[in-house]
Amino acid sequence: MTSSAPDDVVATLRDFVDRIDAVDPAAAVLGEIEVRVAGDVAVDKVRLTLTAPVARALVEALRGYHDPRDRGCCDHCGGRRLDDNFLCLDCHRPSGLFGQMIMERAARHGRDRAAVGYE
Repeated sequence: MTSSAPDDVVATLRDFVDRIDAVDPAAAVLGEIEVRVAGDVAVDKVRLTLTAPVARALVEALRGYHDPRDRGCCDHCGGRRLDDNFLCLDCHRPSGLFGQMIMERAARHGRDRAAVGYE
């Protein structure tokens, strides 16, 4: 995942608003969005007009976004921090079907080792 500079965020928001407003320039204005960006020297304030179509599009875009790092909730503790191997960083247990398979294999491996006298 790439990081975005504050200027990129502001430029992207401005572009988003401009693209939506171009389709319906006479849309009802609901208010403004104020974005404060901390630059190298000072804090800049940017105000963007929030029309009804912009508000609707912004809500849909934000609700539709899925962070690729989000792997869902842990089946055991409900935490939202699963690593690439679906191991929960909160309770340290494997989650989901993959976690169940690992736990079953580990249990079977332990029984097999005990049966041949390794434990």
